[in-house]
Amino acid sequence: MRKLSYYVGISLDGRIAGPGGEYDFYPFGDAEQAAAYTAGTTTLYPDTVPTAMRAAVGLTDTPNRKYDTVVMGLGTYRPALDEGITNPYAHLRQYVVSSSLDPAAYPDVTVVPGEPLALVRELKQEDGELDIWLCGGGKLAGQLLPELDELIVKSYPVVAGAGIPAFDGEFDPTVFEAAERTAFTNGVTLTRYTRR
Repeated sequence: MRKLSYYVGISLDGRIAGPGGEYDFYPFGDAEQAAAYTAGTTTLYPDTVPTAMRAAVGLTDTPNRKYDTVVMGLGTYRPALDEGITNPYAHLRQYVVSSSLDPAAYPDVTVVPGEPLALVRELKQEDGELDIWLCGGGKLAGQLLPELDELIVKSYPVVAGAGIPAFDGEFDPTVFEAAERTAFTNGVTLTRYTRR
């Protein structure tokens, strides 16, 4: 069965973005991280690089290694739309959970107006070796917590102070175990957690 994996950047106080969706306060990556993407190490996943940026980091012809599907909320999809990009991850099947987007207006993605849990349960039952990437946001992550199999947390050494939490949902303590951790020279750590 395929896994649902939440791969996300988080501030030290658990924010994935600022109050207005800002994410430019995170320190930029370093050459060590870029090299890890290109090499396709176990801790960095090149499939998560947006299509428009893949050539810049040497991933133009790189096949998908971890994910073949991405699920995101409208808040996560919105920055691409604001730049005129309707197909941010053309190398993946893309699902946008939104009750306000007109599916006919966005043919490059599959707009899902209804229950995201049903979608993810269906995707997990499909045949295939690659997993499903939950790209964000916090509200969607909160809804999909019962189906999350792993968390891949890129922790940045910055406190946001306010903003969108990594999980915005009901109180539901769920235990995960650290399976792998990598520290980079710019202070960023990447930890993969699996559901206990």
